[in-house]
Amino acid sequence: MSNTVLMQISEGIALLTLNRPEKLNALNYELIDRLMSLLEQIEANDGVGAVIITGTGDRAFSAGGDIHEFSESVAKGVNPAVRDFVRRGQGLTARLEAFPKPVIAAVNGLAYGGGCEITEAVHLAVASDQARFAKPEIKLGMPPTFGGTQRLPRLAGRKRALELLLTGEDFLADRALELGLVNHVVAHEELMSAARDLAKRIMGHSPLAVRSIITAVTRGLNMSIAEGLLVESEQFAQMVPTDDLADALAAWKGRRLHDDPPRPGLFSRYF
Repeated sequence: MSNTVLMQISEGIALLTLNRPEKLNALNYELIDRLMSLLEQIEANDGVGAVIITGTGDRAFSAGGDIHEFSESVAKGVNPAVRDFVRRGQGLTARLEAFPKPVIAAVNGLAYGGGCEITEAVHLAVASDQARFAKPEIKLGMPPTFGGTQRLPRLAGRKRALELLLTGEDFLADRALELGLVNHVVAHEELMSAARDLAKRIMGHSPLAVRSIITAVTRGLNMSIAEGLLVESEQFAQMVPTDDLADALAAWKGRRLHDDPPRPGLFSRYF
């Protein structure tokens, strides 16, 4: 069994660790395939409510695609290069973006190229204050291929994204926060606890509601507002017959009958 990605499940959270430290956790084909396989297992596991992705060691989250490997695909021509490298990478980031359970990147070091594109694709991200980001593909004479030309402009805006894409210059975690690439920047030693805390805050709510929100946002981003509102309505309609909604509404009404003010932690699954 491949050990390019390690999985540990604890307290309902699946921790996936990119595990090629000697290559700065570069994304070779074996690692991508292993990550996709583990995501399949996690989706089918009702005991898992959230996913955290990080990298082995303190140096890198992921330095991007494995240049030696994909250069061999490029040498074989257009079709092998697109099939083996581009489609594989785009398949991974699309899977992460649409995954029905929240996926959080815990960016512990370098997030270059494909590592940055994973960060762009996941639902949420927490970065160490030692993390660095870059879109260096232009230095190899190519555009990003795992979705970076599409997701980064949606996150950061066209002009700010183009500056990063066209210069290939790296930037610090605080800049990533400003651009909307990450949600929080924390001290390096607090990274994993911060990521787990974020996961637990989400897991206190109905998993069906979490899934419906992820679906509505992911699908709606690429639609007009009118089309997106239809998706939102559809997701709500799917929740109407569920016990999750009925129980939450009953809990809310019961609390209001007793004039109890909202308190932190009360009905934590629902509020």
